Amino acid sequence: MPPRRLIPYSLAASSLLALTAPVFAQEAETPAPKRTRIIAGPQLSPAWPGAKDLSIGPYLDLSREHEGTEFTFEAADESFGAPLLQAGDFAFGPAFGFVGKRTAADVGANLPKVGLTIEAGGFAQVSLTPNFRLRAEARRGLGGHDGFVGEVSADYVVRDGDDWLFSIGPRVTLGDGKYQRAYFGVSPAAAAASGLPAFDIEGGVHAVGLTAGYLRQLSPNWGFAAYARYDRLVGDAARSPVVRQLGSRDQPSVGVALSYTFGGDR
Repeated sequence: MPPRRLIPYSLAASSLLALTAPVFAQEAETPAPKRTRIIAGPQLSPAWPGAKDLSIGPYLDLSREHEGTEFTFEAADESFGAPLLQAGDFAFGPAFGFVGKRTAADVGANLPKVGLTIEAGGFAQVSLTPNFRLRAEARRGLGGHDGFVGEVSADYVVRDGDDWLFSIGPRVTLGDGKYQRAYFGVSPAAAAASGLPAFDIEGGVHAVGLTAGYLRQLSPNWGFAAYARYDRLVGDAARSPVVRQLGSRDQPSVGVALSYTFGGDR
């Protein structure tokens, strides 16, 4: 009989446990596989800030979470970005957006063009309770309006895991002087060219609104999402002749999309 067969059973069992323990520990520490959810569809929103016409654009979102963890809530109208720093219920990260160009033909008067604007900045958010989140964004326009724009929002969220989610909450939007003048101001030269009265404007709050969103999972892979947002221009923006004569104080947005979830143990 080979010598290895002479090892007592208890010693063999102890040796086997010693050899396999690191493997079991490694398996226990291995994180669950990640799931990915893609939301894609169309949305209608104002063609430019203060516009009376709506334009069609993409309604997109990408989320990833470990299997067994529900997808983190994201409002449909928040900027693109993901947390770089997360500590408990607080998160901070980059925020990106864009605003389509506004030409004289678009607005219906000989006003200066505002080019396509890429907005880059950051956000900070905190979940005060599992159902209530506060968020603030600040972004700088790169080209186009070349100003700063920000938003403060609150969302009340009710959900049943990932089966369905409903959210609703207020929005306050503000911009600096460059942003406000780009869309709502009328310089003396622009007044002479357009026939509109000259109108100077400083930075501040220019809109208040409300957003509601709904997500529903229809099968392990497929679901749908929808949202609606209504903003009302206030203050000097609401008094601007660009808005009063050529645009609208009412700024609605709506989007519908399909969602597809894959990965994990699916």
